[in-house]
Amino acid sequence: MHKIFFLLLSCHFVIRTVAQPTATGNEQHRPLLHFSPKAHWMNDPNGMFYQNGLYHLFFQYYPNDIKWGPMHWGHATSTDMLHWKEQAIALYPDSLGYIFSGSAVVDKHNTSGFGKQGKAPIVAIFTHHNPDGEKAKRNDFQNESIAYSTDDGKTWTKYSGNPVLKNPGITDFRDPKVSWYEAGKKWIMTLATKDRITFYSSPNLKTWTKESEFGEKLGAHGGVWECPDLMPFTYNGKKLWVLLVSINPGGPNGGSATQYFVGDFDGKKFSAFDIDTKFMDYGTDNYAGVTFSNLGNRNVLIGWMSNWQYAQDVPTKTWRSAMTLPRELSLQNIAGKYYLNSFPAKENIALEKGKVQLKNINVNGTYDVSKAVKASDSLFRMDITTTNKSFEVVLSNNENESVSFGYDKDSSRYYIDRTNPGKIDFEAGFAKRHYAPRISVANNINLTLIVDVASVEVFADNGLTTMTDIFFPNKAFTKVTIKAKDKLLFPSISYSKLAPALATN
Repeated sequence: MHKIFFLLLSCHFVIRTVAQPTATGNEQHRPLLHFSPKAHWMNDPNGMFYQNGLYHLFFQYYPNDIKWGPMHWGHATSTDMLHWKEQAIALYPDSLGYIFSGSAVVDKHNTSGFGKQGKAPIVAIFTHHNPDGEKAKRNDFQNESIAYSTDDGKTWTKYSGNPVLKNPGITDFRDPKVSWYEAGKKWIMTLATKDRITFYSSPNLKTWTKESEFGEKLGAHGGVWECPDLMPFTYNGKKLWVLLVSINPGGPNGGSATQYFVGDFDGKKFSAFDIDTKFMDYGTDNYAGVTFSNLGNRNVLIGWMSNWQYAQDVPTKTWRSAMTLPRELSLQNIAGKYYLNSFPAKENIALEKGKVQLKNINVNGTYDVSKAVKASDSLFRMDITTTNKSFEVVLSNNENESVSFGYDKDSSRYYIDRTNPGKIDFEAGFAKRHYAPRISVANNINLTLIVDVASVEVFADNGLTTMTDIFFPNKAFTKVTIKAKDKLLFPSISYSKLAPALATN
């Protein structure tokens, strides 16, 4: 995925040496829970896989600036998906172009033939983007290529036969997400092709055959489709499939966002169950999210925590962007329709340093949670249970800056209000209130908020409605209050301090 008007940069592949500062809590707005690069520009997560006790996160990276440039694959590893260690750059641009988004798989059966001495290779599948071809206004400047690793992702060799899938003449032909389809004993590539998805299959990751297209007349089409992901689920004993599709622009609250479809996949064709347009996250700052491969029956997603509407202009000085915390995906059926659930993965519990539990709290006006739990932290998780009435949770500081999350019963909508969060002058559309529909029909509301220095991730109704927003206060938000116009009972409020999970050297 890319910002289109920056692609006319001249293609140069010489990397100059730049000092890499260590992530510390002294850098204003540096997230303390979420992965961010030590320095320079980052966007989409790429090639995430799990192998031998280690999680691998690759990402779109430009090591020469804090704005988008010739794309590389950066690399970080973790034993728990929380504490990340940044590694050497994995893939550099070459004569075929920049290294755009893609995926990586553990080729357990060595279908590619890249394995050695019985060791399964890791194969990365990515888009080669040729800027000279784009500048010449050709329509075949994006092609799919592969690279392989025989040392568990430490070093990579690009395949001499690249590209393995040549562009048939489509200007947007990118972001391959590849997975093994056991029923057909073949690999499936889910590829973004303009404003739809095209499926390809392969026996060996080298030769690909087109199977079908999806989405010409379904879903949101306010922008280009990008960064797809196709994954299986089991729901009440039935196998279902979810197709994620990021779109830029065209998000429900402006800029980029990720929509999803639930349906069947038979190894050739994906068929959606309904025609509704559904979004995975209704905040403005969860984009291009994809799931880890080789993680068994779990579907765990990490997204890019920013928005193309302002990503290159946010007020950070040495680095740009962070990733979301890992999220476990599941399905729910509400009134005969399937919805995607997104909730903090169980690994996130390791960040909690202690929990204060409040019971049967009546709020009539304003209730000071910080005072009740005797805490003033900018890193915390809060879980709330209440009834289906209007209320608001406010994060604030002593600079009269705030971000709030609330529920409006009259419109049956959740919202995040960041009209006064601190720094807002970098982009005219940043300071707004964002809305999300309430999908649940239950009488009670369950709410989980995870707050970092410069972000809030909200999971309402156990993850049926999710919102993610970033913000840039001049001083950290350390005060939490709950507001309700009418007397409102909160049977349960739990507050947990969270330990920093900074990237390590």
